Amino acid sequence: MEGRLFTFLGIISHDQVWIILSHFVIVVGIVMLLARAATRKMQLVPTGSQNAMETFIGGIISMGADTMGEENARRYLPLIGSLALVIFFSNMLGIIPGFESPTANINFTLSLALIVFVYYNYVGIKMNGFVNYFKHFAGPMPILAPLMFPIEIISHLSRIISLSFRLFGSIRGDDMFTMVLLMLVPWIVPMAGFFMLAAFGFLQAFIFAILTYVYIAGSVMMAEEDHH
Repeated sequence: MEGRLFTFLGIISHDQVWIILSHFVIVVGIVMLLARAATRKMQLVPTGSQNAMETFIGGIISMGADTMGEENARRYLPLIGSLALVIFFSNMLGIIPGFESPTANINFTLSLALIVFVYYNYVGIKMNGFVNYFKHFAGPMPILAPLMFPIEIISHLSRIISLSFRLFGSIRGDDMFTMVLLMLVPWIVPMAGFFMLAAFGFLQAFIFAILTYVYIAGSVMMAEEDHH
């Protein structure tokens, strides 16, 4: 574990796959417990965890409504809301000394990016048809197709790199910053730094969620443009 933060689960095994998967299980457990607490006793006037979850859901829908309309935002809420919760709590977990962020591992963030990439292309093909979907990649004029099509393909593939490396780089940097703080100063002093890391973790979850909405909106809008 040299050069790495100490983790409680790292005592069981130093294997990186074990550490990431075990912390991911913790994140999933937190999300499930929160969902259970929010839906256990539903009230007309929400309080506590129900109020927090309804605020979160409303925020996700409002975010998506700006890019694809409220109806579509609600349709894709399960995917984007789940991604946002998992990424947020993964980011927050790494702030707690003795734990590690699953999002600080490139394999984990790459998996999330691939989920988004496959899904929004699937939605685009489903709504437009295979030929019509890729026809949009050729540009507005057939003469430009040999130039535009490779550019569009590269642009879409680069989204995988953009989504995964942005999240990985930010959270990995936060973990290194935490390690330096805990090495240089007593435990009480770094509290201000922890609040800053929490803000960065929230921001990265927000960016990932809104980019997912934007990518799906691009596929959805193709079908709507063809109807006009």
